[in-house]
Amino acid sequence: MPYDPERHAVLLADYCISVQPGDRVLVAASILALPLVEALHRVLLQRGARPVLRLSYPAQMEDVQRYASDAVLDALHPSEVEDARTLDASIRILTPTPPAPDVDPQRAARHRASLAPVSPSRLHPRWNLTLYPTEYGAQAAGMTLAEYEDFVARAMFLDAPNPVARWGEVRAFQAGLIDRLARADDVHLTAAGTDLHLSVKGRSWSNSDARRNMPSGEVFTAPLETSANGTIHFDLPTLYGGREVRGITLTFRDGEVVDAAAEEGQEVLQAALGTDRGARFLGELGIGTNAGIQRPSMNILFDEKIGGTVHLAVGQAYAENGGTNTSAVHWDMILDLRKGGRMQLDGEDFQVDGSFVGEAVRSPGG
Repeated sequence: MPYDPERHAVLLADYCISVQPGDRVLVAASILALPLVEALHRVLLQRGARPVLRLSYPAQMEDVQRYASDAVLDALHPSEVEDARTLDASIRILTPTPPAPDVDPQRAARHRASLAPVSPSRLHPRWNLTLYPTEYGAQAAGMTLAEYEDFVARAMFLDAPNPVARWGEVRAFQAGLIDRLARADDVHLTAAGTDLHLSVKGRSWSNSDARRNMPSGEVFTAPLETSANGTIHFDLPTLYGGREVRGITLTFRDGEVVDAAAEEGQEVLQAALGTDRGARFLGELGIGTNAGIQRPSMNILFDEKIGGTVHLAVGQAYAENGGTNTSAVHWDMILDLRKGGRMQLDGEDFQVDGSFVGEAVRSPGG
């Protein structure tokens, strides 16, 4: 089944944010996503909600970072913060576009820091981040637009007779993983260029079943802030602020990044880590489980969910998992365990070469 914005819109409204009559729902997107925005606007109105559409042109964010005065770049107007607090739910639609290499990474980092007060995760529990397939997204993924649309549809289970039921199967499988992970203390990751220990003792795990990210398929938590020790090499490329970064290697001592290098995008990496104090500590450990995503597409919303991968995020932690790290940054970086990697929990194999082993494979739906 090809990508269908109407089917996508219904899934977002009814499943992802569970829209209710009277809800004030923000829909933020580029004009490139108009077919999905229009479909979602109609669905929200039909459900009795009050849609708030915020449309931008493709390079709008980059223009703010290029041309805004210091006062505008570094702080929101109080009315913007107050308006965001009146929302009941929000949906942000990503539209992949070419990176803007002429934007100063330091100015971009300052602008992202200024947006922290209106971060959906800080304002309301019902929020979703999704994607509308674009021509550039297809090019970045090495696909034709038709192939990319099919890729997006499969990743979201829009090709299934009942997408909600499919996400229910994912939720059940991941609940089994969490049963084991919840008893763990030490997590040990090993792979080429990687030997890293961190602790998750006492932290809760989230079952990401696409209500907040569409698509999803991961379980995640917040590591203890001072527990990471060792080195990790992220072998899948990533984008940060529209800039491509490859071959990131981070070395941690007592939770803090003490050395950081990138084979490509070193200045972007250093600018991000220098955003604030919390940017040098971990905010997340995630494990991808989505079997419908098996290749990177240069989009973190999809790539961090690839079955057989793990990801760590520097910066902001989710308080719901017990995390206390705060930052304007939340940057996910991906390690592919399918290439001879291993994850151990308290010395016992949990994932080898990207496949769950032992108790993990007996989880519901496994």
